[in-house]
Amino acid sequence: MNKNSNSRRSARPSKPASTARAAAAEVPEGAVSRVLFIQATQALGAVLAFDYPADAVLSRHFRDNRELGHRDRGFIAEAVYGVLRRLRWLRRLAGAEATPRMLLLAWFARGEGWPMRNFEGLVSATERDWVASVKAAEAGEMSLAERVDLPDWLADRLLAQMDEGELVALAHGLNRPAPLDLRVNLMKSDRDALLVRLQADGIAATAGRLSPQAIRLAGKPALQKHPLFLDGSFEVQDEGSQLLGLLVQPRRGELVVDFCAGAGGKTLQLGAMMRSTGRLYAFDVSDKRLAKLKPRMARAGLSNVHPVLIAHESDAKVKRLAGKADRVLVDAPCTGLGTLRRNPDLKWRQSPAAVDEMVAKQGAILAAAARLVRPGGRLVYATCSLLAEENDQIVDAFLAAHPEFRPLSAESILAQQHVSLETGERLRLLPHRHDTDGFFAAVMERAAAVQTAAGEAAGE
Repeated sequence: MNKNSNSRRSARPSKPASTARAAAAEVPEGAVSRVLFIQATQALGAVLAFDYPADAVLSRHFRDNRELGHRDRGFIAEAVYGVLRRLRWLRRLAGAEATPRMLLLAWFARGEGWPMRNFEGLVSATERDWVASVKAAEAGEMSLAERVDLPDWLADRLLAQMDEGELVALAHGLNRPAPLDLRVNLMKSDRDALLVRLQADGIAATAGRLSPQAIRLAGKPALQKHPLFLDGSFEVQDEGSQLLGLLVQPRRGELVVDFCAGAGGKTLQLGAMMRSTGRLYAFDVSDKRLAKLKPRMARAGLSNVHPVLIAHESDAKVKRLAGKADRVLVDAPCTGLGTLRRNPDLKWRQSPAAVDEMVAKQGAILAAAARLVRPGGRLVYATCSLLAEENDQIVDAFLAAHPEFRPLSAESILAQQHVSLETGERLRLLPHRHDTDGFFAAVMERAAAVQTAAGEAAGE
């Protein structure tokens, strides 16, 4: 079978043409085949074990089932993520002990609003009656956490930071699929030229609302083989994430450190903003993540990036740069709760204990990274978390312990780069307000060398 087939029925085994046409006729328009539904059920069951991230589980499922076409994979992923986003609501409708198959049927019946004819060929007569009952069911009186599809502990913590109306609005934003954003590579193109090229190729695209480097696509086309991606003209990067690079605001010829580089999305942005001059160190504790950065560097046309594997935040390789860096970005490891549009399984996989573990790491990492900043240099602390424990509380504790650092206004720094955003001293991006992932960032500056008491007395 052609594994690139775009038919939702491509999961069927190969058949003679006449048999395939007859089988296709059995599936109502807008519905899916029994085989594809079984595939979706199997994938959902594996994801709901919550042993591994949902995207990793789905990737494995697709590798093991290579006969699935692009559209089939999209159907399965959308169904799985739909259930994950609305899991508490679906369990109220389908029952607390509902199986993956039942949850999937409930999602299609209520979340997708399938008519009963779409279930023909997928369910037995008994199941058909059950589906009909789910379509008519009322969820009944639900707690706030159930209404916003969050675990109780997470709803309680967010409610301590905002009122109920804001929490409901935030949850609705988090339960919507994220759009696909691109970042133009300033080394290879500019936004206007890239928009013209994409639109000429039939890709619906518009300029981003916040970042001057952002392009938002109307759909989610496959881009991995697009010539503009292969030549490094753009990278996929959430528009909110792009603002973190603008807060760092690196200049040509500087020494810049991306302290928690990961696979290097922000590293590439910083390198392009530096026009591949100076030195840009990409630190990370994962060799696999840094390995993914190297081909991306080559595609982006960057020669100033130096990936460095470190064992921990106090590695000797880190200490060698003490007091030398002009800019340091700490995109700290976090619970990732600001990315629930893309990773809805995180709200079910994270826990209060995980938050406590992250908070301890974040404080240690920020303190270690701060030692690299030269007098007069800039330090940016960022997360993709929504929780004050990982955001304001980390920064407040750091500033209390390090009086040599003073806060800078994120709003003013963005305004210097023609980004008009009322954010105040610290950047806070939320999906229901800004249509980005949830991001937090604080910008700090290290004081210039302190004058000696004798010098001050002499009026120097």
